[in-house]
Amino acid sequence: MLKKINKFNKKYLFIYFIFFFSFFNLVKAEVINKIEVTGNERISDETIILFSGVKIEQNINQSDLNNIIKKLYETSFFENISIDFENNILFFKVKENPLIQSISFEGIKNKSLISRIKDIILQKEKSSFVESKIKSDQDRILNSLRVSGYYFSDVSASVKENDNNTVDIVYKIDLGDRALIKNIKFIGNKIYKENKLRKIIVSEEAKFWKFLSTKKTIDIQRFKLDENLLKNFYKNNGYYNVNINSSYAQIIDDKNFEIIFNIDAGNKFFFNNLDLILPQDYRKEDFQNLNKLLSKLQTKPYSLNRIEDILDQIDEIALNNNYEFVSATYNEKIVDGDKINLTINLQDTEKFYIEKINITGNFITSERVIRNQLLADEGDPYNDLLVNKSYNNIRSLGIFKKVETNVETFDNKKTKIINIAIEEQPTGEVFAGAGTGTSGSSVSFGISENNYLGEGIKLGSELAISDQTVVGKLFINEPNYKNSNRSFSRGIERSENDYLTRYGYKTEKTGFSFGTAYEQYENIFFSPTVSNYYEKITTNSKASAAKKKQDGDYFDLLLNYDLSLNKLNQNFNPTEGYKFTFSQELPLHSEEYTLINTINYSKYYETQNNTVYSFRFLAAASNSISNDDARITKRIIIPQKRLRGFQPGKIGPKDGNDYIGGNFGSALNITSTLPQLFTEVQNLDLSLFFDAANVWGVDYSSSIDDNSKIRSATGVALDWFTPVGPLTLSYSFPITKNSTDKTEKFRFNIGTTF
Repeated sequence: MLKKINKFNKKYLFIYFIFFFSFFNLVKAEVINKIEVTGNERISDETIILFSGVKIEQNINQSDLNNIIKKLYETSFFENISIDFENNILFFKVKENPLIQSISFEGIKNKSLISRIKDIILQKEKSSFVESKIKSDQDRILNSLRVSGYYFSDVSASVKENDNNTVDIVYKIDLGDRALIKNIKFIGNKIYKENKLRKIIVSEEAKFWKFLSTKKTIDIQRFKLDENLLKNFYKNNGYYNVNINSSYAQIIDDKNFEIIFNIDAGNKFFFNNLDLILPQDYRKEDFQNLNKLLSKLQTKPYSLNRIEDILDQIDEIALNNNYEFVSATYNEKIVDGDKINLTINLQDTEKFYIEKINITGNFITSERVIRNQLLADEGDPYNDLLVNKSYNNIRSLGIFKKVETNVETFDNKKTKIINIAIEEQPTGEVFAGAGTGTSGSSVSFGISENNYLGEGIKLGSELAISDQTVVGKLFINEPNYKNSNRSFSRGIERSENDYLTRYGYKTEKTGFSFGTAYEQYENIFFSPTVSNYYEKITTNSKASAAKKKQDGDYFDLLLNYDLSLNKLNQNFNPTEGYKFTFSQELPLHSEEYTLINTINYSKYYETQNNTVYSFRFLAAASNSISNDDARITKRIIIPQKRLRGFQPGKIGPKDGNDYIGGNFGSALNITSTLPQLFTEVQNLDLSLFFDAANVWGVDYSSSIDDNSKIRSATGVALDWFTPVGPLTLSYSFPITKNSTDKTEKFRFNIGTTF
């Protein structure tokens, strides 16, 4: 039944030809006394008359008749329409378009993709069939598929005519291969090297080891997200006038594309004068801490995150001091070429209350999950600060592709209606990885669901295997458990560690844990966890009597907690700020009671030439509080990333030929990036480092040498994004060491986890 376009056009020419000659002599208006309709089967007379817009006793002329026939065709209900007017009677003769009985899609099974296509096509089931819309819908399907990465797809359509004036439409879809991202390039005045920028965006190059990644295919919507991520990164590092001039994909071959981002970073800007303007009736003492923060920001690189911190503090002040109807705006002014004056204005707003909050688009996600992120509820005073923060809370859940909001205000009412429209996205993830280096080889695999049952719950499993270790985990995390603004996590873990060669023992460990995490105060986070583990320790035949004494089974009930103050400008690749964390492991019930305390401190500073200096410090202590020996698995060993120039774990006390760790340990790391070197090599970063560390103290034997001499090394580190995966390499020169230490000048690792 699918007709050709020229036939369709001839139909319209014929209709208008008949119409023209039928009413050629109608030059003056006449009155309609009666309307009659014939030829209709599904559509009632009244409906047709209503769509025509004519009424009894209406004056009508030739121009009116032209408009009538136009209106009726615009309904898409009719294949043919003719009009006659005799003796003040208006006659409609119609032939209805067939009804679409079904629309099906052959060649695809993805329910989400089918649902998306159904939403964007013009013709729907149980609506009138319009032949001309078939080609439009084919184009719409192709565009939708290309947005999803199917650039090489093909769509054809067929229409089956049924006896009851209905049709069935079948779209045959050949998806083809998904378009892959072969290369990602950054051009223009980009300042940073390409390997650093690749870590900022979501899109990934299609390397062979990323066979499970869903981010290696072309997705137009992801490009927009990538642009925003790049802009935010630059603006958080001082580049106020950054502009992504363009982002586009170009075909390399029949399957691969190249993505190019054209970046104009501009110059680096710094905060100059920062002023806070308050209404006269506001108490200045309520804003003392905020003024202190503003004074500290002077001369610091411009950062959107720092401005967000200021607005967050204003939120807190408004909440704590009952400033209900307040809005905050800020103005930025460039002075002296590279400085920015920031003026923040607080104003009383007109008093409005929230009448209703409408949430749409959440077909899978429970509305409760979204409402839990709102800081204001129906009936509460309307506060711009709290409402905007609520929007950000929803976006930060990470389970929605898009969150759009608008606020309705009414002239005669003191209430507002908040409309929140969300677009959901697939939340399942699969990841895998592999690596090798001087410390051994490893593989990992995992699967997770970030919106389980539509409740915003993260459910997942992980498996990691290395030369000496096998670790398997199952976990559940509820980010806002029972509307408490606290996360609640549970997990089961099984691990086997064969350290017979390195440390003279091996362990098998099985157990479960549950815990919570929340922001105790501003930027201060508290995360307690209770865990219950069964552990089996086995030593080798050459082990000392003291170590063999620890052979056996252990049952532990532990309380672990972290208390951290986070003042970093960004958690990923920070360039400014600091973070301090105190951790403690408390034995509630154990075969031997060991208390472990750990302190971690890190500080970052960036110069005007983009050199980043970092200072990191670690201190740890493990001591028995039951006059027993500290278990060998609970002794302190310096992590390999904290001491280069020495073999991992091969410093400190030795029992026979085995390194056993100590009761105390510390490490200091000072690093400086070298952005000025190898600027033309886009995938390579260099840094200088100085590492110092020590492990000492043995509680179970005074005869063991626990030499407390500080070990130190300096050297150069290289991060290189190679065609077979990221390569991390370091070359170290040990400065101070003990005679029993095992040194390692050269260290490398290649591979990735995604």
